[in-house]
Amino acid sequence: MDFKNKNAIVTGGSRGIGSAIAIALAEKGSNVIFTYAHNDDEAGKTLDKIRSNGVDGHSYRINQENMEEINKFIEFVKLKFNTVDILINNAGICPFRNYFDIDKPLFEKVWKINVESHFFITQEISKIMIENNIKGKILFISSISAIVGGEFQAHYTTTKSGINGMMHSLAIILGKYGIMVNSLEPGTILTDINRDDLSDDKKRKYMESRIPLGRLGKPEDMAGPALFLVSDENTYVNGSELLADGGMLVNLQ
Repeated sequence: MDFKNKNAIVTGGSRGIGSAIAIALAEKGSNVIFTYAHNDDEAGKTLDKIRSNGVDGHSYRINQENMEEINKFIEFVKLKFNTVDILINNAGICPFRNYFDIDKPLFEKVWKINVESHFFITQEISKIMIENNIKGKILFISSISAIVGGEFQAHYTTTKSGINGMMHSLAIILGKYGIMVNSLEPGTILTDINRDDLSDDKKRKYMESRIPLGRLGKPEDMAGPALFLVSDENTYVNGSELLADGGMLVNLQ
């Protein structure tokens, strides 16, 4: 897969899955802008790895709950890139909570970051693609949690199901412009979002036992599937959900 001279946007790209995908895109020749929320050190490390490939790389610190900051980010994209070929909506949070302890402010925070921000970022980036006649690729990083539940994830699973619903509609709306939209559904991937939850050795071993491959996923495991879906090699996969969970979902024994 060759991404030379492509321009890609990755939200939530300083760590975890977003960072792995952003770096992989750069290694294949793509210019990359990624957003991040607060960790300047991690963002700097990812940016250095991106730029080490001789591509045009930029990081952008943003609070994706804030519509004004989203608008400023879109202006930054227009300033740095004359157009956009790839958008990967990855930013997300999952503050594990008992269902009865989830209040409205927390629910709204998770919804705004995981769904609402990507609705409007995608709206603006797709306009840029259409105005420049770019047959672009848009990918939402959803989750296995869009399919199955979690005891402490009622707010999170709601957002991931919402992302897939949005993706289905956008595949129809943007398909007429040659823009393809899909989602990737990672299984249990060891990232900062669940590091504390999986620090319980008993729970971690149980989760590993549910996965036929016998291990938790790594962020780098998501780079290959993601890159295929946003590459020129993908000529007909549109409106699809690709589950990447090591076989966990089908393992009922």
